Amino acid sequence: MKTLNDLTIKLFADTASLSDLAVLINLPYIRGFTTNPTLMRKAGVGDYRTFVALVLPLIPANKPISFEVFADNFAEMERQAEKIASWGKNVYVKIPVTTTSGDPTYSLISRLLRNDIKVNVTAVMHLDQIIALAGGMLRGSTPSYVSVFAGRIADTGRDPVPIMAAAVELLRDSPQTELIWASPRELLNVFQADAIGCHILTATPEILAKIPHIGKPLDQLSLDTVQMFHTDAQASGFTL
Repeated sequence: MKTLNDLTIKLFADTASLSDLAVLINLPYIRGFTTNPTLMRKAGVGDYRTFVALVLPLIPANKPISFEVFADNFAEMERQAEKIASWGKNVYVKIPVTTTSGDPTYSLISRLLRNDIKVNVTAVMHLDQIIALAGGMLRGSTPSYVSVFAGRIADTGRDPVPIMAAAVELLRDSPQTELIWASPRELLNVFQADAIGCHILTATPEILAKIPHIGKPLDQLSLDTVQMFHTDAQASGFTL
């Protein structure tokens, strides 16, 4: 099987934990970072500006990081996007593919890109959304990402691989746009994404922590599991 060094896909870390970031920035295979309001809330972030002021100095200038708008009307989303973009050249602005009412944000995305604001279109899950994005608004010179939540697609019982493979083809004529496999559920997704030519996979620290297991002999993994069960049974003081 492939090793980590054999992969062409770029690995991003998806977290709002400062302690996790402090570790992940030193790993050479972590090529970028993403955040979102839900991760920020889970990490106990109470003030957006304070969080950004703490995070940005940690991120090397050659590694992108995405911050998300939290407004739900186009005018305020645009204002927030312009503010976020001003924080650094390596900053991408996450724009949800629709508002909470289901109104597509395509026009806003197009306008931001024309104004040289790097955009990460997030919460994409349907091929029709990717077709609309690939149909013109992502064409140009401004770098952009399209984050397809493959893990959430899998949570519905659908195989995300054909959808992601189709997305790769749909975006092939937009070389400045990179496809992100978002919300992976297991380390296998890294290899699935790499096999179809996906550009980036962004994962939580819990998924990334499994990277040392890549290629581990299965007989050793079996023995480790047996030993874990035995150790936990002993520690629990079980008797029959």
